[in-house]
Amino acid sequence: QVQLVESGGGLVQAGGSLRLSCAVSGRTVSNYAMGWFRQAPGKEREFVSGIRWSGSSTVYADSVKGRFTISRDNAKNTVYLQMSSLKPEDTAVYYCAARLTWVSRSNYDYDYWGQGIQVTVSS
Repeated sequence: QVQLVESGGGLVQAGGSLRLSCAVSGRTVSNYAMGWFRQAPGKEREFVSGIRWSGSSTVYADSVKGRFTISRDNAKNTVYLQMSSLKPEDTAVYYCAARLTWVSRSNYDYDYWGQGIQVTVSS
């Protein structure tokens, strides 16, 4: 089993920044891909960004490209999502997820999920 715990959410003004963290525990995750997703009220869960524990490739949704940066700290088993130039439309519950092998943009492909954390951007 893999356990994921998100932290770092909160309330921020438009144009501000937040950094989300996802602490990973359980089995070895070196062959896993990690994804960040978000879900706004009344909307479907959508892909935000993804990264593998090995290698350097990253994937972003067009809506966050250039504003969000995903990274990982292998020593701390933690994945981060640095969010800058935040907009009110970024308001959502953000989830960290894990799956074997490659990053997928589909939430149905992920096996493990965190509990989610609220990010609210005020205008």
